[in-house]
This record gives sequence, structure tokens and C-alpha cells, in this order.
Amino acid sequence: MGHAAEGWTTVATGQVATRVVADADVAPPSVVAQLGEVAVSAIAAHGPVASVGIGVPGLYDPATGCTRFLVNMPGPWAGRPVAGPVGEAVGLPAFLINDARAFGLAELNLGAGRGASSMVGLTLGTGVGGVFAVDGRVHEGHDGTAGEIGHQTIDPDGPWCNCGNRGCLEAFARADQIAQACGTATAEEAVRAAEAGDDRARAGLADVGRYLGIGIANMITVISPDRVILGGGVAAAGELLFAPIRAEVARRVRTTSIADVTILHAELGVWAGAIGAAVHGAQRAAVA
Repeated sequence: MGHAAEGWTTVATGQVATRVVADADVAPPSVVAQLGEVAVSAIAAHGPVASVGIGVPGLYDPATGCTRFLVNMPGPWAGRPVAGPVGEAVGLPAFLINDARAFGLAELNLGAGRGASSMVGLTLGTGVGGVFAVDGRVHEGHDGTAGEIGHQTIDPDGPWCNCGNRGCLEAFARADQIAQACGTATAEEAVRAAEAGDDRARAGLADVGRYLGIGIANMITVISPDRVILGGGVAAAGELLFAPIRAEVARRVRTTSIADVTILHAELGVWAGAIGAAVHGAQRAAVA
């Protein structure tokens, strides 16, 4: 399941992924039912498969397969069963993973992170998702929450974040804030305007890049990764965003050589989350 708030739901079944339009305003039970329907259709078209992986844009309970807190999705998602109903719909084991961690799992194994020992990843869209890998493995923590890079505090007196904290990286770099900084209706329009030479849009992306650079510099200082990988729609801005990120990282990292840290664009595009969810589902099923 991708960011429904962005208008898409993705379901990965084994090594098959399907992408359909989703309505961010529908009730959670209807979203879960749609996930099951998409999985059934994907298996019918491309099966057989052995497991189902579902990426959720927020926090979940890996033991129960229920969502806990989906920051940017409306509706009562706390304690909502997701893996169970989807698994029952298709008659297969189903497992949840945070969608940014799924992105990282895919990029680490099949994309821009191939061969990296340690990696930091960010997905830039409705929110700012995060992931990190150490010794070639995505680290999820004891409850699947490790890697919430977007919810690190970078300004204790900064704007409110949708998570309830002040000054999170996401509060400065999520899609609606990018649009506001660039004077456009959407983040996608901001990228297009900046590419067309609009001064306000270019300055807005530079400011967002600075905040992202601060957050990334923090992660580099803590983890000392080989690579930092940026994905999601906003990353399409390329050097308009990457240049200020690199400049801020160079300004702030003092404990490790940034010459040995590569900051680059993700390779797997919109399918990364679904691919990573499928990999996660297969890995979990293998040890279940």
C-alpha cells in the first residue's frame, strides 16, 4: 500500500506488483478491502505467489499486522487490522512494512543501494519517509519504527508537524510545505516551475534542500553510511535539490569524510515501495 493521500495504492504479491488509483478520503475499512481486491486481481493475472507484502505510510504493529498511526492519512487507523484481512482475501500469509523501509529494502537489494554496506534513504512526497541499513540489512528496530528520519527534530521551535511534534524535518520538507515555499499549488508544479527558471520556485527548493541537508548530515554523523539515496516525486528536481543538500552536508558533517559518502537518486521509481514490500513478505514468510 503506497501513499493513498497521493492518489495511489500499490500491492506487492510475491514478485508481482499492481498500482491503482485510490481515494484518500474513503474510510479505512474500504481502503483495506481495496487492498485485498487488488491482491486477488494481481494473483489471478500473474500467480501463483507464496506471500503478500503491504507497505503502509506510517507506524504498525508487526506482531498483529495492524496499523498504529498513519501521519498523513485521514481516518481512524489506530489498531486497524490490515495484514489479516488482506491475507484472508487471498489465502496467503501477508505482512506489513513501513513504505519507506520497503523503498529502502528494494533500493538496497535491486536499485541504487546495491553493494552498499551502510545506507540512508529518504522518500520525498506527501511526507518525508526514512530508512537506514547497516551491514547490508535494513534496520527496522524492535517494532518496525526505526528510520523515521522525517520525524527527527531539526528546529525545536519550528512549525508543527502532522505527527504532533514541532520542528520535524517533515514539517519543512513535505509536499504542501514545498508548494508553499515555491508559490505553487503542488510540489510537482514547484519542480516544473523551478526547472523552467522560476526564481521563487528555485529559491524555495534551495531552502527545502537546506533543511533536508541538515537532516541528512545528522544521519551521516550517526551512521557514517556509504550512500544516501533520495526517492519520491520531489527528488525529480535533481540538482536543484541535490546541490543545496550536498552544500549543507559539507557545511555540517565534521566527524567523517563526506568524500566517501555518495548522495544519489533512487533507481526504481514509483515501484520501489511495492517491490520492497514483496521482498519483505517473502523474507517474513520464509521464517514464519
